[in-house]
Amino acid sequence: MHHLSEALMGLHGRIDTPEPVVVLDTMRNNIERMQSFAGARGLALRPHVKTHKCIEIGRLQRDAGAAGITAGNVAEAEVFAAHGFDDIFLAYPVWAAGTKAARIRHLAETVDLKVGVDNRPAIDRLAVATHGSTRRLQVVVEVDCGAHRSGISPDRAGDLARYAAATGLDPVGVYTYPGHGGSARDARAAAARDQLDALVTSVRALESVGIESSVVSAGSTPTVQYVDGSPITEIRPGEYVFCDLDNLGLGACGEEQIALFVPSTVVSDNVPGQAIVDVGTKALGREGSPRKGYGRALGVEDGRLLRLNEYHGFLSTPDTATRPRVGGVLAIAPNHVCPVVNNFDELVVTDSRGGKIERWAVAARRGLS
Repeated sequence: MHHLSEALMGLHGRIDTPEPVVVLDTMRNNIERMQSFAGARGLALRPHVKTHKCIEIGRLQRDAGAAGITAGNVAEAEVFAAHGFDDIFLAYPVWAAGTKAARIRHLAETVDLKVGVDNRPAIDRLAVATHGSTRRLQVVVEVDCGAHRSGISPDRAGDLARYAAATGLDPVGVYTYPGHGGSARDARAAAARDQLDALVTSVRALESVGIESSVVSAGSTPTVQYVDGSPITEIRPGEYVFCDLDNLGLGACGEEQIALFVPSTVVSDNVPGQAIVDVGTKALGREGSPRKGYGRALGVEDGRLLRLNEYHGFLSTPDTATRPRVGGVLAIAPNHVCPVVNNFDELVVTDSRGGKIERWAVAARRGLS
């Protein structure tokens, strides 16, 4: 990851630590690579904006050819809709109670909105929220392909879609999340096969009740390379835009694709074999374990973050020539990039030489509902 180290050198003395730094040219390459992948297979690319929550990055994805965006909650959808994004899939089994009912109705009347569903009570709520609206709310049935998070059994998708239609909603297809593909390197291909089997079954289940699936939606970054067309119509990766150590360990990206790091300053080194850096859970989140670490410091031998407190990172630093000293600034590559972005108000955007600096707002960060 020499491009990250070079960018850090160019930023010396120009930013505070810790701050998330995005290497723009690397990120652009990631965006173009995924768009080309989708185009070569006749798939629509609908990136998940929960990874970056940033309008400028969403525009780069859209300008490259993305068909629309995926949002993780109502607030994310609202923020992007307010900035001109008019094709949004809310890929979450949202419960339309309280203010969410009116907010979903407003979104459905102002943008091309699709909402995920996986149970009848939630469908009832959505039907009440949008009753008498100028547009029928489009819903996409979520099926479980093995991640065992949310989603109905694929063979029951037709019954749920028919129920949605009877309430006045507009069922337009199916989607799933192969989250179990992120458990190990050799799990990715198997999870993608599970995903395909589940989507084929659910499409047929909808056909059996007379409903055509115009949307057959697949994720995610760890499994996307195994997606190859019919009946899948679109893909929803998110992390590909930045990549991270988790995806690197899974074989889902190369070191040259990691486009975000967190500069951190060594603030203490009183314990042999250890340095304390100014990056903790408030910056990186809690993704990791004592065995694999909570991030990695580039250019430091065995530079794993072995433990995190809120503002302290415990960095393994063998007594070698690479041992950092107090005041030294290190590039920390995170395990999971999404919580890092969500912990900051701004992204520092530069190039691989650490040249011009821009600051882009994490505009949807405060959208928690």
